[in-house]
Amino acid sequence: MKRVLKSLLLVIAGFLIILSGLFPGTSAAFAAENKKQWTSVDVKAMTFNLRNKNNNDSSPHTWDERVPAIRRMVNMKRPDIIGTQEVLNTQLQDLKKNLPDYKWIGGHRGEYSAIFYKEKDYRVLKYDHFWLSDTPKVIGSKTWGNNVPRKVAWAKFLDVHSNKQFYFVNTHFDHQSANAREKSAEFILKVTKEFDPELPVILTGDFNAKPGSLPHQILTSDGEFDDLWETAKKRMNEDLGTFNGFDDPAGKGPDKRIDWILGKGNLTTNKIEIVNYQKNGQFPSDHFPVFADISLNYYK
Repeated sequence: MKRVLKSLLLVIAGFLIILSGLFPGTSAAFAAENKKQWTSVDVKAMTFNLRNKNNNDSSPHTWDERVPAIRRMVNMKRPDIIGTQEVLNTQLQDLKKNLPDYKWIGGHRGEYSAIFYKEKDYRVLKYDHFWLSDTPKVIGSKTWGNNVPRKVAWAKFLDVHSNKQFYFVNTHFDHQSANAREKSAEFILKVTKEFDPELPVILTGDFNAKPGSLPHQILTSDGEFDDLWETAKKRMNEDLGTFNGFDDPAGKGPDKRIDWILGKGNLTTNKIEIVNYQKNGQFPSDHFPVFADISLNYYK
């Protein structure tokens, strides 16, 4: 029986060799075509509530003292794009001086939801920002029960090296009104449904809500966004939350993971991390940033 099988395999192999001689380019062309079907572009994304500049934070957590720590942390992780929250215009000017490789977009009065990006690597094709309210184009509007105006900013980016496009959305949900958080989630779904469905979308923010909450469910249900913390191949600092309050190295624990990176479309999260950097008892902010290494996948 073994001899029969061996002979049969030899016949098949010979037949394949003959075919390859008759059609020399067929196998190579088929392999090349399959190889070119998908391409990936790596994007390192971060969400970071930087804590607004105010007169209430005592040393070593005043804004002027924290700026060098923020610079060190950003230079350590080297994110390509950062969704920031709670930043005032004066803080943006300081960050511009301290992070010279980055440019920012997305703000108008009050606390900005500015998006920082590496200027040499990305070009902004289109962007806009809205107030999270029933009148999103009215500056400073708030109609959902929140006392602080809340915003969302988005940009359509071009990766200049790969010539591939993607969307990046950044927001800050209200810390007091549950109704505002839920309506904000619904509004973001409405905005992102108008994007090109063929392109990946990265959503960052301080959502002031824990995993499994209603805003989280609204954003991640019905095949909309994925929580990249849950889908990542590798997670770092799973035992932490993201709100440290300037005094808790554990970030209040995983139930306080209120800063998220979500994704929509063809993307894969290789690694995601709660960055618990601090030095000599000084935290860069009262929130830990979240950092994700994401592969955006495109069909050629």
